[in-house]
Amino acid sequence: MSLVLLHPLGTDRHIWDPVLPFLSGDVVALDLPGFGTQPPLRGEETVTPRELAEAIHARLGSGRPHVAGISLGGWVALELALAGWAASVTAIAPAGLWAQPLAPKRSTARLAARALSPALPVLLRRPRGKRAALIGTMAHPERVPYPDALRIVRAYGDAPGFEAANRGMRAGRFTGLDAIDVPLTLAWPEHDKLVSRPAHVPETAQELFLAGCGHMPTYDDPEAVARVLRAGAALS
Repeated sequence: MSLVLLHPLGTDRHIWDPVLPFLSGDVVALDLPGFGTQPPLRGEETVTPRELAEAIHARLGSGRPHVAGISLGGWVALELALAGWAASVTAIAPAGLWAQPLAPKRSTARLAARALSPALPVLLRRPRGKRAALIGTMAHPERVPYPDALRIVRAYGDAPGFEAANRGMRAGRFTGLDAIDVPLTLAWPEHDKLVSRPAHVPETAQELFLAGCGHMPTYDDPEAVARVLRAGAALS
């Protein structure tokens, strides 16, 4: 049975590249609609995590893979599990478990990435520049190779589906944790600055912690992320 990996808001499937060498079997990292190679669902209209999950399910077909995601990708993974479209779900720092919807807000980091686009090749070659660009989501920006850092920041600035997905994400909540009836794993990075563990987690959920990692932990400790994925999907 396959393992499907979903990325955070503003990145693409390549955020999983450091982790893939530590996984075996049928593993596929996908671009969400409006990110990477995938066109937006409806131009600039607001898109909810549930709608992103429906689009991913339509792309995958009738099977029930193991699904894992980070942040927005974690929320989409939870929606897939709630709908009965996943054999198991692993959500790392999942968005949507906040106590109430968030106020609308444009991403200042995205605006900066767009404004600085011409200078990024120079800025990101400098350790201080790379750290400034990535420290909000990673605990160890120095572990990100220059070409990957450039791709990550450009993806954040250029994704045509960012604003629609950001609005849909901030305007809602995921309230279906207790209704998920497949194996559920929630993983919490130690140095996450964006998402906190909710007050209530079902007793049936497996909770794991990623020491020394930030909100997007795939470069901070890819081996530890792979262990979380294997545990969540009960893979050897």
